[in-house]
Amino acid sequence: MNTEREAILSRVNGALVPLSTRAPLPDWDAELAKARRLLGDREALPVFTERIKLVNGTALTDPAAVVAQLLAGGWTRGYCDPALWPQLAPHFGPKFTVSTEYDRTRVDDYAFGITRAVGAIAETGTIILNDATTSRRLGALAPWVHVAVVPQKRIFLTMAEAVLELGDDPNVIWVTGPSKTADVEGILIEGVHGPGVQIALVLP
Repeated sequence: MNTEREAILSRVNGALVPLSTRAPLPDWDAELAKARRLLGDREALPVFTERIKLVNGTALTDPAAVVAQLLAGGWTRGYCDPALWPQLAPHFGPKFTVSTEYDRTRVDDYAFGITRAVGAIAETGTIILNDATTSRRLGALAPWVHVAVVPQKRIFLTMAEAVLELGDDPNVIWVTGPSKTADVEGILIEGVHGPGVQIALVLP
């Protein structure tokens, strides 16, 4: 760690010391959320699959389908969360080179990253990441392809349900499709500040 970064982080940590508790979250009425009424009693997985497609993402339920998509794109070198690899390894053949240790000095070598997600939101096609379940933040951010493994039981139908379930988790990231940016002319470009391909692998 360089000295400039150490100095900045030291000042930030010093400023946080007197704050023994975080500010309380504002009160809100969960019944005000309209999405539940709009979606009715639909199952979360079909809604999520439909909505993530609308934001240029993909939801799959078969690891073999993910491997086939990686192979078709020529993305054969990547990183996988070590907790997921025993389950996924049988689907990868000799054409792939997969590391379970993320080497920051070889960041450009990883065409894909496979990490765990804490959940997903069906109504918006959003994947939810946090520090507790994401093994390596760069594994989800730096590769061109990000595969987020989502437990099916953690797909919340609405954003309101997700917020209630996540509680006071201090660091939550909402990922809605591939990374996007647009210049002043309104030209949308994907994959500039993060992955250009976002896949959700939904598993039981």
